Amino acid sequence: MITAFVLIKTDAARIPETAEDISAIEGISEVYSVTGEWDLIAVVRVPRHEDLADVIADRLSKVPAVVHTTTHIAFRAYSQHDLDAAFALGFEQ
Repeated sequence: MITAFVLIKTDAARIPETAEDISAIEGISEVYSVTGEWDLIAVVRVPRHEDLADVIADRLSKVPAVVHTTTHIAFRAYSQHDLDAAFALGFEQ
C-alpha cells in the first residue's frame, strides 16, 4: 500500500465543504482540517504509485475550492499505536 499526505490550501469560505468533497474521492482515507499554513491534510492510500496521479492530480486537485496542494509520499510507517492495535486483536481490556 502506498501512502501519501497531501497538504491543501482551499478557498477559506469553503473549507468544510471542500473537506467533504475530498473525503468522497476513492483512495482518500482521511481528511483533517488543521491550523497553520495549510487548511486541510488528506491521507491517500492506494495500491500502486500510478494510482496517486489519478487520485491527486486528476481528482483531488480539480475539486473547485482547492487552490494549491503539496504532496509527501511516505517511505515507512513508524507507529507504536499500529503495533499495539495489532497485538491487541481479540484481547478484551
